[in-house]
Amino acid sequence: MGDGRGKAVCGQEALDLLNCVTQSPFDQEKCVLLLNSLRECVLNKKVKKFSLADQEQKDAKPIDKKA
Repeated sequence: MGDGRGKAVCGQEALDLLNCVTQSPFDQEKCVLLLNSLRECVLNKKVKKFSLADQEQKDAKPIDKKA
C-alpha cells in the first residue's frame, strides 16, 4: 500500500485536530494531545507543507478577474 492517491501523509491526524477544535464544549486537553500527535507525525514523515486538494486546483489554474 502506497501513499500515492490514498490517504494524505498525516491527514488523519490533521483531520482529528481540526474536528477537535470545532467541538462544543471545547476540550483543550484533548486538542493539545491531538496537536502533539500531528506534530510527531509531521516530524517522523518529514512533512514540509500541507495544502488542501481544492486549493491545489485553484493554484494550478489561477482565475483572472480583470473584467
